[in-house]
Amino acid sequence: MRLNIELLVIDDLLSALVGIEGRYISIKRVRGKAGYVFFQIDSSMDLALQELTRRIFPLFEDFVLVSHFVESRSHFKNGLVNHALAAALRAFLLDYQAMVAQLEHQFCLGRLSVQGLWFFCQRMMSSLNALAVLVEKAISNNTSGSATLNLLQSQAKAMAGDSAVRSLLVKMTECASAAYLRMLERWVYEGVIDDPYGEFFIAENKSLQKESLTQDYDARFWQQRYSLKYGIPSFLTNVAATILTTGKYLNVMRECGHNVQVSLSESSKLMGFGSNHQYLECIKSAYDFASGELLTLMKDKYDLIGKLRSLKRYLLLDQGDFLVHFMDVAREELTKKPEEISVEKLQSLLDILLQSTATASDPSHEDLTCCVERSSLLKKLSTLKDLDCTYPSDKLAAADVNQPMPLSLTGLETFCLSYKVQWPLSLVISRKALTKYQLIFRLLFHCKHGFRSVKILGTPILRSSILCRSMLKFVNSLLHYLTFEVLEPNWHLMHDRLQTARSIDEVIQIHDFFLQKCLKECLLLLPELLVKVEKLKALSLQYATSI
Repeated sequence: MRLNIELLVIDDLLSALVGIEGRYISIKRVRGKAGYVFFQIDSSMDLALQELTRRIFPLFEDFVLVSHFVESRSHFKNGLVNHALAAALRAFLLDYQAMVAQLEHQFCLGRLSVQGLWFFCQRMMSSLNALAVLVEKAISNNTSGSATLNLLQSQAKAMAGDSAVRSLLVKMTECASAAYLRMLERWVYEGVIDDPYGEFFIAENKSLQKESLTQDYDARFWQQRYSLKYGIPSFLTNVAATILTTGKYLNVMRECGHNVQVSLSESSKLMGFGSNHQYLECIKSAYDFASGELLTLMKDKYDLIGKLRSLKRYLLLDQGDFLVHFMDVAREELTKKPEEISVEKLQSLLDILLQSTATASDPSHEDLTCCVERSSLLKKLSTLKDLDCTYPSDKLAAADVNQPMPLSLTGLETFCLSYKVQWPLSLVISRKALTKYQLIFRLLFHCKHGFRSVKILGTPILRSSILCRSMLKFVNSLLHYLTFEVLEPNWHLMHDRLQTARSIDEVIQIHDFFLQKCLKECLLLLPELLVKVEKLKALSLQYATSI
């Protein structure tokens, strides 16, 4: 009788191995938790047989849970990583079912006992339990994408003492990461985000357009068009910024219509995130290629250094002969109030002068345009909150209003030059960078105007007026200092550093540092001193005018 019952129990156990109830073994499902079950055995059975049977129950429960995960995560809506993991688990379960089929064959031959069944299941129990723990955490945390990969890696590390289980989890990680590797490859080799289910750790903000670089002082295109998302795979954390930058560089070249040909060999394919770190070498090579290509494109095709030299020539008054003539021919217009000035007329006069002077040989002179601000230099500085001024902006604006005997604002104080910048040079010469050039230009222009005014108006009494000579010397010395002691050496220093720059981000950093240093040394970031200098200039001009 006991033998017959044992045979019936073995038959039930073989059914339970694939999640099917039997005569003596039943399945109870956990309410509200899909995939979670527990098995029960008829309490009327022999106690020793009950005890031996219960030892195998965890294997049944793990099988049901893993099977549920495979079925629920096999849809693409759950993400490519989960889909790949489900496929790998399905392949494992096929091996498991093959084991069950072998046990059934042994049972049919009359060679299988409950004790024998328990023995044959030992090898599979630890592996399936490790997978059940994995999917239980994945289900409870609803992981996908990089979170699933991080979970796989952490579980593999936790099983360092069991080489067989660890190897299984490493294999699962490799299978699940294959889809992620394809996304990563497309980004670092093509600059394309191929992420239909939002799993990749780089996000694209399509609302930010490259045109904003030349229009918006606070444009965040370069910083935020592509950005890192929360949830970077742990094995990519240290190179995440490099990966982001690589794709950004490739995107710039593609938007320029530049055909980016990345030579792909077997060694450059991302095969996996193994301990040999081959993937890190591939990422570094991709970055070096993209960085070098973009830098060459900017310097050769778009003549970055030449454009910066033109900005120095015109906005930093490196070649000021055209400006002297411009002041003479445009004086009538420049002495008007800002709102009364015809910018079109100023532009026409500027174009004629540029074509008739030495600058005519410079093709970039066509990019030069006129503009007239509506506020003084001090007030303009007070509106720019990111310049690290050492003086509160409200006091700066008040200092401008409270100047003694203020002159009415004219084009001489508000005239400015601007410069047309095309993509991709706008990455370096952005609206913010151009505004800084214009601040320096306005200071220089006003000094130059002051020097000419005092010199011309003071000529009749220059020899007899010590005060007039002192004013002339002050304005001239200030202009000389700004030009030859500040701008010239700093520009050459920047130029030398640009020759050794290895990426466009380094170019941007060097250029921004140059502008910031020039602003500070021109007193534009030291408003307390600037206010005093402006007062001295104003007094000099008022004196010259009264004479």
